Amino acid sequence: MFHWDRGLFLTASNLALDVTRRQKLGFMSHAHADHIATHELGLCTRETAALFHHRRGQNHRIKELPYRQPVEFGPLRLTTFPAGHCLGSAMLLAETDEQSLLYTGDYKLGPSATSEPAELPNADFLVMESTFGRPRYRLPPREETVAQLIELVREILKAGRTPIIHAYALGKAQEVAKLLTNAKIPVQQHPMTFAVSEVYRECGMDLGAVSEYRGKWNPESAVITLPRGMKGFRLAGIDDPVSIAVTGWAIDSSTKYRQKVDHALPLSDHADFDQLLETAERVGAKAIYCTHGPREFVEHLRAEGFNAFPVTGGSYQTRMF
Repeated sequence: MFHWDRGLFLTASNLALDVTRRQKLGFMSHAHADHIATHELGLCTRETAALFHHRRGQNHRIKELPYRQPVEFGPLRLTTFPAGHCLGSAMLLAETDEQSLLYTGDYKLGPSATSEPAELPNADFLVMESTFGRPRYRLPPREETVAQLIELVREILKAGRTPIIHAYALGKAQEVAKLLTNAKIPVQQHPMTFAVSEVYRECGMDLGAVSEYRGKWNPESAVITLPRGMKGFRLAGIDDPVSIAVTGWAIDSSTKYRQKVDHALPLSDHADFDQLLETAERVGAKAIYCTHGPREFVEHLRAEGFNAFPVTGGSYQTRMF
């Protein structure tokens, strides 16, 4: 039902799945740069389309696939389901009369402040993202991490210093902003990040008291900027910052040193190890294919009784169904 050719494709329609080079047909699970391309015809949700156009311009053909609304597409019936990763992120269920396949893309189970919670339909075959496919990546309960973030930001503000949160301009930055404004903490954002937040608002996602940082810090506000190492992450006019990274990798104590920040909190938009196992159980597929993660996760699945295989690029050719 699918094959690998420097990326995943649904064989019956040759539909590319998150392939980053231009194709005749390409499904984009969400609008992060490593999942999009200017395909001749792109398929995605309405929100992903808006974010895609913001990033790549308006002159690209898109067919929108609303959540839970099946669309006949050649020999396949395609249905998107929320993935819980960022605004507009989607899993794709591809069905024929005989069999079905669920492609997760990047996803996370459980609640999110800025995207619909992930939904997991049953499928015969499952192609799943497995970034945190090692047992060490069992993240603490989300509510504990969110509470820790809010408490830390309040302490920094009370000390008269500037909380600087490093987050990807699309997705994590809006999630963090919404969590903080829900806690009555206003947010200023890097101009690049704020431009993305405006697209969120246009799509109906109200982020609360968020404004663009224009060279002067509001002493009551948290500041969200780009990840360290990205060009332009430093903001002028901030004299006494305390830096915070928000990433699932923060489960490793070395993360704050590697990312050169004062604090690192394990707030993730990817499924952790236990959520990956839960996904395999809930989908009920007769075969599971793992992408974007450690090969050893396949062995963990097999140890749990699942019929699992790796997808490892050119060195591994998946079977076709």
